[in-house]
Amino acid sequence: MIRPKLCILVILKFGTKPCVILTYKYIYFDLDDTLLDHRGAEKAALQDLINQLDYFSSITHQELTETYHRINSKLWTRYGKGDIDRSYLQRSRFEQTLNELGLDGSLYEEVGNFYMEAYRNHWNWIAGAAETLQKASKKFDVGILTNGFAETQKQKISQFSLADVASNLVISEEVAFLKPQPEIFKHATALTRKKPQEILYIGDSYTSDVIGGASFGWNVAWYTNGDDVSEERKKDAYFTFNKFSDLCSLLKL
Repeated sequence: MIRPKLCILVILKFGTKPCVILTYKYIYFDLDDTLLDHRGAEKAALQDLINQLDYFSSITHQELTETYHRINSKLWTRYGKGDIDRSYLQRSRFEQTLNELGLDGSLYEEVGNFYMEAYRNHWNWIAGAAETLQKASKKFDVGILTNGFAETQKQKISQFSLADVASNLVISEEVAFLKPQPEIFKHATALTRKKPQEILYIGDSYTSDVIGGASFGWNVAWYTNGDDVSEERKKDAYFTFNKFSDLCSLLKL
């Protein structure tokens, strides 16, 4: 679909800082917990494990969630650094979780397969994200930039018809670099044929999106989703928002 080449000027003021005029010619959206509710789907899938697998009967949802999050987060950090490969991550996140909870770690494959099926059944939009994406795509070229395993992210892209509006779909596994590594932002920038400062990135992660994007020269709109965010961290983004209606108003969508 051919779209007119538009840009938007946004005048922002940060406390005592002077006003800054930003020119946006391309908008990238993060996928998980920006457009789609990854946290909600993960929470529901972990509850399904407890509800439907007998050997989780003595484990509370809080115990499972906290243990899984802590282990999975550390493994993804190691994966991003290249210390471990994908197969080790996929095996270890459930094997280690089961072992730490006093369960049988050898069941990691069964649990992992069950979890992924349940996780897919709970995918949904973040409130207001679908409408914002549609409005943005009518004024700008837009794209998706996401970390994650390619087949899972492609399933999301297909299920929610994101390829119909996004001119570029950048998935970390296909680029071989994860946010916040500069190489993935360099690749995504090259696809747009725009200057870094002409790109607006909308994402929820302070480290991956705000720091990663800003370090490469992108303007970042930080979706905080109601999270308690320090004023010091807010300074690293060009602006923050917790409702997509506020973003639409700011960008005059």
